[in-house]
Amino acid sequence: MTKSFPFLLIFFLTFSLVVPKPAAALTQTERSLLLQQIEILKHEIQVFQSLLFNLQLKQEVNAASYIVVDLSDNSVILTKNAGQAYPIASVTKLMNAVVASEKIGKDQTIQLTEKMLEPLGNSPSIFSGLKINAENLLKASLIQSANDAAEALAYFPGKDKFLDLMNQKAKELGMENTSFSDTHGLSTANRSTASDLAKLVAYIHQEHPEIWQITKTNDFWLPDISGWLFKFQNVNNFYLLNEFIGGKTGYLPQAKQTLASVFRVNEKPMAIILLYSDNRQADVFTLLNQLKK
Repeated sequence: MTKSFPFLLIFFLTFSLVVPKPAAALTQTERSLLLQQIEILKHEIQVFQSLLFNLQLKQEVNAASYIVVDLSDNSVILTKNAGQAYPIASVTKLMNAVVASEKIGKDQTIQLTEKMLEPLGNSPSIFSGLKINAENLLKASLIQSANDAAEALAYFPGKDKFLDLMNQKAKELGMENTSFSDTHGLSTANRSTASDLAKLVAYIHQEHPEIWQITKTNDFWLPDISGWLFKFQNVNNFYLLNEFIGGKTGYLPQAKQTLASVFRVNEKPMAIILLYSDNRQADVFTLLNQLKK
């Protein structure tokens, strides 16, 4: 696990030592771009510091429920209260992504309306009147956890039908204790168990690895209404780790921190699901250390 961090540190130090042109020689556009890059770098450093801090914590897993499954043979390695249902917050967007991937062509476009943008969590590049394809909405939903992007995806087949498809897919996968009442995860009625989510993670790992690839990226940009490029920041801090294959985080006060993910441990894909955690980063590092031992 710690092998990832020296390379990251070298990257940050190298990037921070780049000397730009004198401020007086910069155009207004260049100045704006430089300030944007500085903000991006500051965020990356904060993510790195957060991971490093939680890596150094030595504590028991505090999640109320978790499960670790070896996806190479579907054997359960570690578990606690894996059958207890909790709100799952934005982990909902993984089922949204599955339905979107299977029912909507990625090049299909839709014109956004105010109704589609009602859920909290919008971005400057997702605005009413915009014509946008399903692929970019899916990326915005998974990378920055944009609730309006997830909601807009549901309007391709129709919002009610899309939600029915999400619940139907859960039944098909044997997720017996799972239910969805919205498409993005703001509702506390979106509930599941660690065991059920492990089935969803295994299905994505087998059938839709492209979803994992999206959740690992931190280089997705779209223009805002004025044409200025806006970066969608990955809210899943694990994307910096070499061991991270893919996954989705979530948070609501009533759900605390949630996670449905896959990490490579000893050359094996391990599904790690956490529900109702106070610190998912520390929990993940504790579980990874246990698995390596």
